[in-house]
Amino acid sequence: MKVDLLNNIKGVHFIGIGGIGVSAIARMMKREGKIVSGSDLHDSAILTDLRKSGMDIKIGHKNANLPDNADLVVYTTAISEDNPEIKKAKKMEIDIISYPEMLGVVSREKYTIAVSGTHGKTTTTAMVAKILGDAKINPTVVVGSILKEGGSNFIFGKSKPVRLNNTIYSGGYFLTEACEYKRAFLNLSPKIIIITNIDKDHLDYYKNIKDIQSAFISFVKKLDKDGYLVCDTLGENMKPIISMAKKVGCKIIDYSKISVKLKLKVPGEYNVKNAKASLALAQILRVKKPLAVKALNNFKGTWRRFEYKGSVNGVLVYDDYAHHPTEIQATLKGARDYFKKKKVWAVFQPHLYSRTKLLLDEFAKSFNNADEVVIADIYAAREKEDKTIHAKNLVGKIEKQNKNVQYIHSLDKIKDFLLKNTKKGDVVITIGAGDIFKVGEALFK
Repeated sequence: MKVDLLNNIKGVHFIGIGGIGVSAIARMMKREGKIVSGSDLHDSAILTDLRKSGMDIKIGHKNANLPDNADLVVYTTAISEDNPEIKKAKKMEIDIISYPEMLGVVSREKYTIAVSGTHGKTTTTAMVAKILGDAKINPTVVVGSILKEGGSNFIFGKSKPVRLNNTIYSGGYFLTEACEYKRAFLNLSPKIIIITNIDKDHLDYYKNIKDIQSAFISFVKKLDKDGYLVCDTLGENMKPIISMAKKVGCKIIDYSKISVKLKLKVPGEYNVKNAKASLALAQILRVKKPLAVKALNNFKGTWRRFEYKGSVNGVLVYDDYAHHPTEIQATLKGARDYFKKKKVWAVFQPHLYSRTKLLLDEFAKSFNNADEVVIADIYAAREKEDKTIHAKNLVGKIEKQNKNVQYIHSLDKIKDFLLKNTKKGDVVITIGAGDIFKVGEALFK
């Protein structure tokens, strides 16, 4: 990769610019004075917002989309090498890098706080952003969701350069969500790493839990003696990661030992843990505890994380991005604790054939806190159809735990079913990483 200093780049073209992470970097480049263009397969609210800031965005992928003034092409990892814009960039001898690599380029000149973990990293990143914003530290922020405050997945930082020993980080503080999929987070240059937890996921890439642990071990290895690891030291699957941190010599902060009384607006015990991890980070950066606690208690959440969408005929509608058994259990446990005796409808869309197949038994046990369960077809995302697994297989497994479950293949029919069968006072939660949120939107129409 030839790209070293972003100062030398004038024009950046993004392939897959509508992605939640890619769009954040596009916003960053625009704020830094670059000429930004991009393309995506489908139009969206995110693209509409990007156009308002002056970006030239095309729908569909064609070689004509790549402007002559582009010095750099950034692509989402979902893009294949035979993409026409990629091919044209190669012919023009333009630097081409993936989104994770671009995050790494940004990370080099900034004091990087990386929030990782199988579950909870988006909410924790947003919580830390809230604390640091209220404390006037003002980091640059890239988060994998839309923040309720500001309505964006990106915050343009105004923090001063950070001096650490003999090194000056001219870009100030950089807070970013760090994804473990395909070891993407290894592109970062972290000074502080938060690990919320480690669980079995992305099994279309990782072989097993040891393989996942190996990625986190490599990630922690990037820290030095001046670095910090924030985690639950006794958390499941954390032992080898803690061993590596001790070898590295970085400071280890156990967020589970933080004692604090919180009045969070976001429900669930898992959000209390996310908040404690955020408080541990605040402690490192010497943010006063009362200020940090106040910020957390005022935190409104993010897009698609137990997000309240509104009420239809007295039925409360929520939406959540949970797509792993542990996340679903946590979401529905939080809903049950919050809504007590209200009737809870869980409308779930499995995400990926591989994840559904490999975690089928775990998924089946995830809906015990729901009164009624509706299962939609599997959302293929980046995978080809696998005829050895179907949503009906999941329904069959769930029936052994919860009899009130059914399969409805069409999102439109799910909407009709809910309108007909829900009653005033019920709670509907659409769950999944695909497009199941459209059911909630359709209810309001």
